[in-house]
Amino acid sequence: MAKISKKRKEALAKHDLTKVYVLADAIQVVKDITYTKFDASMDIDVRLGVDPRKANQMVRGVVTLPHGTGKVIRVLALVAPEKEDEAKNAGADYVGLDEYIQKIKEGWTDVDVIITQPNVMPKIGALGKILGPRGLMPNPKTGTVTMDVAKAVQEVKAGKIDFKVDKYGIIHSSIAKKSFTNDKIFDNAKELLQTIIKLKPTSAKGTYIKSIYLSSTMSPGVQVDVKSVTF
Repeated sequence: MAKISKKRKEALAKHDLTKVYVLADAIQVVKDITYTKFDASMDIDVRLGVDPRKANQMVRGVVTLPHGTGKVIRVLALVAPEKEDEAKNAGADYVGLDEYIQKIKEGWTDVDVIITQPNVMPKIGALGKILGPRGLMPNPKTGTVTMDVAKAVQEVKAGKIDFKVDKYGIIHSSIAKKSFTNDKIFDNAKELLQTIIKLKPTSAKGTYIKSIYLSSTMSPGVQVDVKSVTF
């Protein structure tokens, strides 16, 4: 078991982690109890009152965080030759088609997002078993299958993320880095939560947002008062 540093022990002693905090306070608490040598990610977990097994209660969407995620997003553009310059100029890290399809078949998946065109999807369909489990399969619903390749690349680089409720009814997403100011973390969290609220399925009954927890890469979770985020 990893030892807890003296500083982290002191930080944990200052805060009651059984308490429920308003969002702004929860952000500060997570910062106080995070003592990583690297710039930790700030993550949010939202438990919803939905049954993901039912198609009409699936919650999935995209959101552009006002201040980005702080992460370097590696983008692969699988596009036809006439779209290659457009993708490169927009900032895609890797651009091509057949050569990258072959690399993926051989096990290469060292990217965060794959963007492609509708007319290229038939070629990519065969990669479903590799890309699907890794969350890399392009999808029109998330804007990663489009003829406007430049716009899609720019949005992803600017902080556009997609999210999806898991089989336990939880949405998990990274929203910032610890080095962000509290206001920027708040803005990003607010943008994501507002989007989740707007996506409430009409078939979902009872309490929609059951709980919210904020944490960093290696910190305990801090519970957020749901009432404090009904913006």
